[in-house]
Amino acid sequence: MPDNHADALTRMRNLVRAFVAERDWERFHTPKNLAMSVAIEAGELMECFQWEPEAGAHNSSDVARAADELADVLIYCLAMADALGIDDLATAVLDKLERSGRKYPSDAFRGRFR
Repeated sequence: MPDNHADALTRMRNLVRAFVAERDWERFHTPKNLAMSVAIEAGELMECFQWEPEAGAHNSSDVARAADELADVLIYCLAMADALGIDDLATAVLDKLERSGRKYPSDAFRGRFR
């Protein structure tokens, strides 16, 4: 990942940290509470598409609402990384993608989910 992407992720994490600190919310940001918040926001993301008649049929208001919920998920993930002292989340993502690439090689899994 180019440094500018890692830097952007670090900047976002620092903005989340500042937002939380300005409100004195650190004491509420336990790993348990943050993990629950990630799951809750992911559930709200699913709600955006819950009653769609077919896959891929969504309108611009669905997409805007989904973007808002995705932002909430990411914000809580960044807060979780901060609470756990995971300073280099970009490297964690890259490492996970590398391991997943070995586990699910494209020649064996292209177009398949199993």
